[in-house]
Amino acid sequence: MAGAWGKPHMSPESLSGKRRLEPDQEPQPQEPPLLQDTDSSLSDSEESVFSGLEDSGSDTSEDYTEGVDGADCDKDSNRTEETSEVQAGPSGPRTEEEGALTRDEYEEDSSDEEDIRNTVGNVPLAWYDDFPHVGYDLDGKRIYKPLRTRDELDQFLDKMDDPDFWRTVQDKMTGRDLRLSDEQVALVQRLQRGQFGDLGFNPYEPAVDFFSGDIMIHPVTNRPADKRSFIPSLIEKEKVSRMVHAIKMGWIKPRRPQDPTPSFYDLWAQEDPNAVLGRHKMHVPAPKLALPGHAESYNPPPEYLPTEEERLAWMQQEPCERKLNFLPQKFPSLRTVPAYGRFIQERFERCLDLYLCPRQRKMRVNVDPEDLIPKLPRPRDLQPFPVCQALVYRGHSDLVRCLSVSPGGQWLASGSDDGSLRLWEVATARCMRTVLVGGVVRSIAWNPNPAICLIAAAMDDAVLLLNPALGDRLLVGSTDQLLDAFTPPEEPTLQPARWLEASEEERQGGLRLRICHSKPVTQVTWHGRGDYLAVVLSSPGHTQVLIHQLSRRRSQSPFRRSHGQVQCVAFHPTRPFLLVASQRSVRIYHLLRQELTKKLMPNCKWVSSLAVHPAGDNIICGSYDSKLVWFDLDLSTKPYKVLRHHKKALRAVAFHPRYPLFASGSDDGSVIVCHGMVYNDLLQNPLLVPVKVLKGHTLTRDLGVLDVAFHPTQPWIFSSGADGTIRLFS
Repeated sequence: MAGAWGKPHMSPESLSGKRRLEPDQEPQPQEPPLLQDTDSSLSDSEESVFSGLEDSGSDTSEDYTEGVDGADCDKDSNRTEETSEVQAGPSGPRTEEEGALTRDEYEEDSSDEEDIRNTVGNVPLAWYDDFPHVGYDLDGKRIYKPLRTRDELDQFLDKMDDPDFWRTVQDKMTGRDLRLSDEQVALVQRLQRGQFGDLGFNPYEPAVDFFSGDIMIHPVTNRPADKRSFIPSLIEKEKVSRMVHAIKMGWIKPRRPQDPTPSFYDLWAQEDPNAVLGRHKMHVPAPKLALPGHAESYNPPPEYLPTEEERLAWMQQEPCERKLNFLPQKFPSLRTVPAYGRFIQERFERCLDLYLCPRQRKMRVNVDPEDLIPKLPRPRDLQPFPVCQALVYRGHSDLVRCLSVSPGGQWLASGSDDGSLRLWEVATARCMRTVLVGGVVRSIAWNPNPAICLIAAAMDDAVLLLNPALGDRLLVGSTDQLLDAFTPPEEPTLQPARWLEASEEERQGGLRLRICHSKPVTQVTWHGRGDYLAVVLSSPGHTQVLIHQLSRRRSQSPFRRSHGQVQCVAFHPTRPFLLVASQRSVRIYHLLRQELTKKLMPNCKWVSSLAVHPAGDNIICGSYDSKLVWFDLDLSTKPYKVLRHHKKALRAVAFHPRYPLFASGSDDGSVIVCHGMVYNDLLQNPLLVPVKVLKGHTLTRDLGVLDVAFHPTQPWIFSSGADGTIRLFS
């Protein structure tokens, strides 16, 4: 009804079909009925379409049609047949005129919202599935459905006989069977494939930007910005908050990137226990042999052929140091190439490597090497420090084991294996005095007290106290008076060492006292005040370390038991501490409390030397395994830094008394000077920077630098070597 009553208003002439034709209009052929069946043999359906269109009808007839059942519909259809037969003859031309006029009217209509072929309106026929009619005409009478007397068998026969049955569809709006053309079938196929319906449309045309790439002064549009462009949306804020909460709770997880490389694996690895992958969970395949290069060719380019010098150098090298395990050769042709002699041996060695050498997966970390290097200041900003060799002190005929500088920095004492002790003037490298002691001087130490002019030298099993008689005569005389003022006690006490006075002949040579021990002495060192003296004996047991008091001429053994072979000892500069270095550890003892305060673990195989910072909070240790270990006593008992700058064993280490410098001497013949700044702020770690490598000594008997010592006031360093010289670097 909606479609019937929705038609535009028509004049009575058009409704009655009596509208005149214009002189220039000609009758058009009549269109076939819209609701008739495609089969021309079904005349009942054709007549049923027009049943009631020409009949005016009445209320009784309408009531009759409303109350009919299946049998009555047949009678009604017979009645309409007669009516249609009566109307078919005389009303034929008039029907054609009316069809032509109606078609012209709809062609001029601009409405495209409904199908003009549908006489019942824009109503789906599915609404009338349960009714015998499909709508109403303009007079309000029912339009009955076409009779469908064909069953499924007839449809199957039509499907088999009609070659165009597959392209026949039924229009749901009109109920008419339509045959699709080739263009329509091609359109449906393109839409099914997801393509565009228009053949002339190109989806890959080049995009034309609305805005040009040139920078323009004036905007394209002067429309003011929307309010929503600078005010955040509350809905988006809620969405974002919900997504953030889901991410925090773990409900939303990021997508893992897929590995595009295909994975190949052994299908039978788990089934066969004897398979390689079945026995080893982390199987690593054997490495492949490198492809041969130009050098392995039988006719290599001339630049790959070695010269005679290169051939001799290759023959003198060790097999493990050679870059190539063969020498490239050139042959005129391939048939002149002899068989490779070591082919079987190399293949056998490779098989042994694959069979015996285990392979292991190593996790590599891709780190920029520049990030691993600490940001250190430039050495130029850390001056002053010794940079070049200034003087060479020559005179010893054998290796110089030890040296020591006077507190004022004017004199230098050195001990050698030639059985002599020499005194030098620092500024001129002049030997002022030579004292023959008759044995190897293993250690020498100048008294740090500037009011005493005394030198302690370790020779065999004795410690010699000598007055060098250099410098101020008053100082030399006061030192002798101090030694002569001692009065021995009435009852001598039992001591681990014997104090002996020097004879007149020995006093003329400078010797004042001799401290005799039961074992050879390897080291001697003074306390900061100059009254106490510590020595190290090369004997196992608790008597390895002895402490001597000069003013009272008294000796004592501070330990009751031994904790390993003692290498060297040192006094703390400000506190009553004694540092004892054994092969694997450094122990710090409190002399007043007579207890162990701290034990340092340098993680070295064999400690060789020890030095204490002038402030007393840091110490350094040298070892025979080429390590220099820095300890911060306030930080930990483990090393703060381990420096591996030397290639051979370290023999001596030393701190500068005033400047932030420390140095180490090694058997490689070099002295490395480092900048070691210790800050007063306890929260700031020391700054350790190597600044200079000093070389000048020649290696003798595989020995290099044996001892180093800093000048007390200047940034100078002295070194004694196995070549029998002493060198000053300034």
